[in-house]
Amino acid sequence: MPPSAPQVPTARPPSWRTLTAVGLVALSLAACQKRGRADITGSVSGPQQTSPEAWRSHADLWGARFDANPGDATAALQYAAALRALDQKPQAAAVLQQGAIRNPDHSELLAAYGKVLADVGRYKEASEVLGRAHSPERPNWRVLSTQGTVADQTGDHTLAQQYYEAALKLVPDEPSVLSNLGLSQALSKRLQEAERTLRRAAELPTADRRVRRNLALVLSLQGKLAEADSVLKRDLTPEEAAAVMADLRGLVSQPNSWAAIKRADSKAKAAN
Repeated sequence: MPPSAPQVPTARPPSWRTLTAVGLVALSLAACQKRGRADITGSVSGPQQTSPEAWRSHADLWGARFDANPGDATAALQYAAALRALDQKPQAAAVLQQGAIRNPDHSELLAAYGKVLADVGRYKEASEVLGRAHSPERPNWRVLSTQGTVADQTGDHTLAQQYYEAALKLVPDEPSVLSNLGLSQALSKRLQEAERTLRRAAELPTADRRVRRNLALVLSLQGKLAEADSVLKRDLTPEEAAAVMADLRGLVSQPNSWAAIKRADSKAKAAN
């Protein structure tokens, strides 16, 4: 018999308490991170060259098709992906909202809409939309992982980790999910557990620089600055690594590192 599908956690109403420190990867690391495709479903492709000019051409092409037929789910997905890549996330949300109204059962469109709602801080709506993007019978690991990040954003780290664990039942060695889980564990102040999870993620051949930067952050929070510096230098130039380490040293020197993380996260979100 085939293995049973993982149980999708039932979302609880968010507490809306103050964010503790979600998105630890942000800090000033975001300044060094190259932008890539903005897609959680894995099927929306963008231009081969992801320059702003290429994305603008992509937006012009699919925007015209969307304007001609707002019910075209493919046009909505492609146009919204281009808008997100161009940092026009509220506009992307508006496009996907129109598409979702006209295609209420289109799981891929709902998943993308939920993701962009989370991008713009509309977490309650994101949770509701993502909950409709898949089902316990046909779970989508990318949607589960995104539901976890939304729960983390609202401070419900226990629920977030349930989502990540459910996703990992589908993709046990997916570094992006392991990375999200590790950060959530760090937000729960379980740093040693977070380090183990992030080391596991970073050792996978498919891990990217974001995973290793998350590991460097958790190492820094434990005072392992030399090791964090070594991890960063796998992907960054010595000058870039030094700049990031300066931020991390400033972070861990604060009397309340968790409050400092919150401030750094808010600053990074404003920059994005």
